[in-house]
Amino acid sequence: MTGRPISPCVQICQIEPTTSVCEGCGRTLDEIAGWSSMTEAEKTPVWERLETEGYVAKDYATKDYVTKDYVAEGSAC
Repeated sequence: MTGRPISPCVQICQIEPTTSVCEGCGRTLDEIAGWSSMTEAEKTPVWERLETEGYVAKDYATKDYVTKDYVAEGSAC
């Protein structure tokens, strides 16, 4: 298994109005808003829920998945 990506964001930012959950990454609006200031310990249960719900694969991405361009461009997610 490789390390987790910087963010679970897949750049499909569509919030489901009734649940306030992003249909792309599975995070809540609060999780999205606070992601950059969350500690790894705070992110761990979110990652585990996203894995369980099928939003991210447990084997994660390779190092090539998270590129400097991706990080520099970033997104609200």
